[in-house]
Amino acid sequence: MASAKKPTIIKTDILVVGGGLNGFPLAIAVASAGLDVIVLEKNDPTAVVADTFDGRVSAIAHASRNLLMGIGVWDHIPKKEPMLDIRITDGPSKLFLHYDHRQLGDQPFGYMVENRHMRVGLLKRVNELENLTLMAPAEYETLERDASGVTATLSDGTVIQAQLLVAADGRTSPIREAAGIGKVGWSYHQSGIVCTVAHEHPHNGVAQERFLNPGPFAILPMTGNRSSLVWTEETEAAAKIMALDDDNFLSEMSRRFGDYLGKLEVVGPRWSYPLTLHQADEYVGERLALIGDAAHGMHPIAGQGLNLGLRDVAALAEIITDAARLGLDPGTGNNLQKYQRWRRFDSMTLLAITDGLNRLFMVDLPPVRLARDLGLAAVNKMPRLKGFFMEHARGTVGVLPRLLDGKPL
Repeated sequence: MASAKKPTIIKTDILVVGGGLNGFPLAIAVASAGLDVIVLEKNDPTAVVADTFDGRVSAIAHASRNLLMGIGVWDHIPKKEPMLDIRITDGPSKLFLHYDHRQLGDQPFGYMVENRHMRVGLLKRVNELENLTLMAPAEYETLERDASGVTATLSDGTVIQAQLLVAADGRTSPIREAAGIGKVGWSYHQSGIVCTVAHEHPHNGVAQERFLNPGPFAILPMTGNRSSLVWTEETEAAAKIMALDDDNFLSEMSRRFGDYLGKLEVVGPRWSYPLTLHQADEYVGERLALIGDAAHGMHPIAGQGLNLGLRDVAALAEIITDAARLGLDPGTGNNLQKYQRWRRFDSMTLLAITDGLNRLFMVDLPPVRLARDLGLAAVNKMPRLKGFFMEHARGTVGVLPRLLDGKPL
């Protein structure tokens, strides 16, 4: 009788479940510092860079760009558009708040990058690192954590043993659920309609955030004479708008968009995403750390969702590598609690701010509209206060991890 085949056992320092826009940067950062990393990604890498996979565009704040440069990803991203100015208006009001990048030096507030182009850059960097192994498409069948380490068994019988498990597996995070970590949150009963708009006139690197009823209407600069539109509507209304034919969709969009960029054309597919907020009760468990959407999710009103996840990445990467350089186990409770203390309060603060802004601008009463308009105009005339808000937009406020501050890990 033939003996059973012994499973392949792979040992690594860090196991990241979920590649994506948070999982890959974390894996790249710690691998660049010399640790062994395995990433399990359920999607085929060739599928996630296709233009039909994800139509979203992300605002990469100045501090997040520092991180991507520091881990060797930035130069691999094929296309990015500087975001030079930000203009915020409330409906038809002529009062506004305008952020000019020249008031903070000559650096842009950030860059607009198509998510698929981000993935192209991340995958190129992944392939350069010999101590980073990408298993994709691949999923675990069992996942065990105890004081001695992490053990993941794949469907082909391969066993992965690691010191720390990083969950970057999205908003529904099966790992978070299996760990018994609860979350608080709610639906906004809104959907974000996303598409790319070609226009006659150049956008000059200006991002527009217009607060309409029932939600923000963001026009974000892309390469060429193109902009990414993030159009918030109540869920039922969004479904009806998405069902319109091309001509009627363009008509509805143009009515809100205006004519300041000349003739408009929707290019490529349209997408619609439900808008929700959530915050995990804990960011850590035994030999477990949550990052990105597994830890928190927010309204896209300020375009800070990915930046919030990259702040998780920078903080956790710093804690892991500092521990490893001292010869310590990076998956122990002290290191994980340090990560939680560093990141959870910052996340809660930003989630509360974006939630409050969304609710404030949904109120359509004349006295409230007047107060909002006067508030925007007042901040626009107060250089020190406006400068503080502009630094927030660049992601350069607070105690920054080294990578976000432009320093080596």
